[in-house]
Amino acid sequence: MTVESTAARKPRRSAGSKAGNTGTTGTEAAGTTGTKRTTRGTRAAGKGTDPQLVQLLTPEGKRVKNAEFDPYVAGVTPDELRGLYRDMVLTRRFDAEATALQRQGELGLWASLLGQEAAQIGSGRATREDDYVFPTYREHGVAWCRGVDPTNLLGMFRGVNNGGWDPGSNNFHLYTIVIGSQALHATGYAMGVAMDGADSAVLAYFGDGASSQGDVMEAFNFAAVYNAPVVFFCQNNQWAISESNEKQTRVPLYRRAEGFGFPGVRVDGNDVLASLAVTRWALERARRGEGPALVEAYTYRMGAHTTSDDPSRYRHDDERIAWEAKDPILRLRRHLEASHHADEGFFAELETESEALGKRVREVVRAMPDPDRLALFEHAYADGHALVDEERAQFVAYQASFADTEAEGV
Repeated sequence: MTVESTAARKPRRSAGSKAGNTGTTGTEAAGTTGTKRTTRGTRAAGKGTDPQLVQLLTPEGKRVKNAEFDPYVAGVTPDELRGLYRDMVLTRRFDAEATALQRQGELGLWASLLGQEAAQIGSGRATREDDYVFPTYREHGVAWCRGVDPTNLLGMFRGVNNGGWDPGSNNFHLYTIVIGSQALHATGYAMGVAMDGADSAVLAYFGDGASSQGDVMEAFNFAAVYNAPVVFFCQNNQWAISESNEKQTRVPLYRRAEGFGFPGVRVDGNDVLASLAVTRWALERARRGEGPALVEAYTYRMGAHTTSDDPSRYRHDDERIAWEAKDPILRLRRHLEASHHADEGFFAELETESEALGKRVREVVRAMPDPDRLALFEHAYADGHALVDEERAQFVAYQASFADTEAEGV
């Protein structure tokens, strides 16, 4: 298959320090140039005047200069650019294989990251080993960057474990299914990091839909008041399941940070170089003791919310087609080719590697045991419960009825 197609501390300052209490917006903090900030009447993406957007690579792969953020990627070598491309391609290949396995009945559910590879790989590669990451359930690319074996992500979606990896081994927390709760977990962890005097930072991921949750707002407030070294990374993929941005917010999401007293920046989430630069900026200021920041990665969910969703019921194909032209993998490939940083041999070798990854994922998943169907009754109550016992018995009888049918040859 073609993997590129969509259809690639210093001592901490107090909470009253200069950077932690300025209340700057993404425009002021980032120092970007362009159109003025969006007003209430131009809140919808692509309608009216767009807010400031940090972009270093255009959809055509052309490098764009940015005085504020260029220094954060000035040392990126051609080899590292090829590495970012490889990360995105292999992440997309893994994601496609997981989607196929769910359709074949091997997984109970899957949340695809298709289209969001640049936001995840760029931000993931911005972290240091001693940073700590709190994901949602779609951060497969970030998991890849943190060294988590991709096959370990699939056990939970198959129902054979509750996570699949040791969070302490990679400083990458288990996937969080409860929408938005990990923002509070990340803030509390970051407060502990500051109290310990460490110079590491914490990175918390969530989506545009989760930004409407009270947990996220509470996390913003605690992080600001306690000057916590946490970066909130919102992947705005335009749709909270079937709810568009227009039904979620009156202002661009990055401007929500303004009300809590810390900077927010909107970055082109389909631009891996810009995502890398902006996240490095946010993490470095957090490590210096300058407090939290909000990064809004403006991207698009090319596929369904999960494999149980049908996006054709609530959005039009022309919207998806327009975003396909901004494909993050194709964008970097164009830049690599135009800059003569990669040749056909590199792309062919990567295609072979991606197919090998897909094969390994299939083999590992199909070798996993079937889920224990009765396990869901085991830990509902610590000391057992008569109603749970009754439901277990009913479920056992229901399962047994299929065995009777098979024995009769029906």
